[in-house]
Amino acid sequence: MSEQAREQTTIEAPVERCFATLVDFAAYPEWAGDLKEVDVIETDSEGRATVVEFRAAAMGRSTTYQLRYDYTDAPNRLGWGLVSGDLPRELDGAYVLSPIGDGSSTEVVYELAIDLVYPIPGFVKRRAEGRIIKTALSELKARVEGSPRPVEDD
Repeated sequence: MSEQAREQTTIEAPVERCFATLVDFAAYPEWAGDLKEVDVIETDSEGRATVVEFRAAAMGRSTTYQLRYDYTDAPNRLGWGLVSGDLPRELDGAYVLSPIGDGSSTEVVYELAIDLVYPIPGFVKRRAEGRIIKTALSELKARVEGSPRPVEDD
């Protein structure tokens, strides 16, 4: 059964800049610490990546998975669903981007539902999900705001 997690942060940049960073998949390994390799597999008629393959560090090993992206509500939402993967059975989620005030800042909500092909204790899974989301949001914030990659604290 999948677990669902949700976290949010504020980024000092407009929605469009946050969204542009999120869809620049080729640059992810530069700022997303757990991602080792990213390849765009399919694009739509507008040249946007629709299926992307990731190789990432996960729970002490390397995992490969493909996600299909949904641009229906762009730039205010970037959703995805799992196409295939060697470790995840479900890896669905979204970034929801909302302008704050005059639009110079953005509230970013990260939603994630994850289930793995082999069982792990619930508390371990919840801790891993929390780390994934916290890390993703802090690294995105640092990238968009032009700061160095944040130092992780465990």
